[in-house]
Amino acid sequence: MELLLLFSVISFPFAVRLNVGSAAGSSLNSVSPLASGKSIGRHSAECHHMLKHLYNGAQVAVHMPPNITGQWVSSSCEVRPGPEFLTRSYRFYHNHTFNALQFYYRDNHCTEPTYSLLIQGTVHVQQASWVIRGGTEADYQLHRVLLFCHTSEAARDLSAKLRRDCGLEEAVKPKESYELWDHATGRDCTGPLGFSMQELLLLRVERHYRHGDPDSQTKELLLGDLHTDVSRRKVHKPSSYQPPLQSIKHDHDHSCIICQIVSRGSLQQPPSLPPQANVPVRVQGHWVSQRCEVRPGILFLTRHFVFNRDGHTWEGYYHHYSDPVCRLPTFSMHAIGHYSQGQPSAKVMGGTEFVFTVTQMKVTPLDLATTSLLNIFSGDECGTEGSWRLGVQQDVTPTAGCAALGIRLPHTEHELFRMERDAYGRRLLYNGQRPTNGSSPDQPHKRASSYQPSLVQCSPGNHGGTNTGREGDQHFRLGGGCRGCHSDRRFHLFALLIWPLVILQIM
Repeated sequence: MELLLLFSVISFPFAVRLNVGSAAGSSLNSVSPLASGKSIGRHSAECHHMLKHLYNGAQVAVHMPPNITGQWVSSSCEVRPGPEFLTRSYRFYHNHTFNALQFYYRDNHCTEPTYSLLIQGTVHVQQASWVIRGGTEADYQLHRVLLFCHTSEAARDLSAKLRRDCGLEEAVKPKESYELWDHATGRDCTGPLGFSMQELLLLRVERHYRHGDPDSQTKELLLGDLHTDVSRRKVHKPSSYQPPLQSIKHDHDHSCIICQIVSRGSLQQPPSLPPQANVPVRVQGHWVSQRCEVRPGILFLTRHFVFNRDGHTWEGYYHHYSDPVCRLPTFSMHAIGHYSQGQPSAKVMGGTEFVFTVTQMKVTPLDLATTSLLNIFSGDECGTEGSWRLGVQQDVTPTAGCAALGIRLPHTEHELFRMERDAYGRRLLYNGQRPTNGSSPDQPHKRASSYQPSLVQCSPGNHGGTNTGREGDQHFRLGGGCRGCHSDRRFHLFALLIWPLVILQIM
């Protein structure tokens, strides 16, 4: 389903890496499919409203450099590639030291702890990222990593891994702590656990509040993403974010019950979240993003999915932006296709397997840079040659997609879905996390083992306040280069031609 977005990491390097255009969410362009309301039925107005008022209508402020001092905790049971089910409780101090607790579980609701890690070290906030607009770079140094197993089963499993890969002679026992990392001696036995703290290389702190209501303020810490290939975690440089951690200090009304539970956890006494049943996956209806989403490759976007009542056709509206609060649109895509729901996943507890096919695609350029890029492609590579106009939608199905955006039609992907309800009883929909290397899950064994940010079901009467999406007074730099992208002379020429347009758009 996300081929529309992620293929552009490979085939659209300069437009993506240079952040040409804008970002998704707080103000959709009037020429977008959502704004026109012509093709998504009677629920379009409600969905459009929710996309204009991201973050549940709260105002968002980002201060740079970020102040990360304090305790930050998970607000839900997180799913990492593998899969791994965990909660996190990180505490950062004024002297740049930190204590990070990671609690791992056997189940997808984080009710049965298996083992915990205590990570100690230092972290130093650096400059604003030249690559990830809105993010801040940091350096870290690990001093110590302790392992504590809570069950005999986990102790046996980890003991076998450590004996095989790290030469650990003694068997790991439950209820005892073991040192896996010691900076002083150079000891490192974290490899068998797929452990890495590369997430500390990229930071972003967001403050959410409602105008005139200081008690409603919450703060979130977003740390860098993990590579979807566990074996590459230690060398991965983050290019997007994990689910945010919430500040305990700013949870004034203790409305985040899970946050309070996680905050009280320790290495020996891990938090156990309240048990709950899996919510059946029923996708029919309209679903939209709750925040400006970030993807590897410096993509900012919002999504709107429509699953028709016939049970086998779907539509997707993807709005791409150049800024991290989704206010400056670059282009939008409207995908049409069909899907089939499969069996519960045997690999990822709580997940359900799907297969999606995209058969039709329409593209709308929403800034001059994207329009220029589309027009430099000759022949039958992307719509009618030289015909692209700013704000005018074009069907690229007759040309089997759009080479400029990396889209090939028809295309099939093997997906993973799950569904939950939030604290307000709203239905949330998660679909599979995209591979970090930009590839597509076009085969069953490539199906994701973790998830993207949740979509919320559009429902009548769920209106929030106005989202200004402020980024403070910080001026963000554009990032150059395209690490891991394919090179093409046409794109080098495009970069030289389009730079003046890029500069004009951010002045």
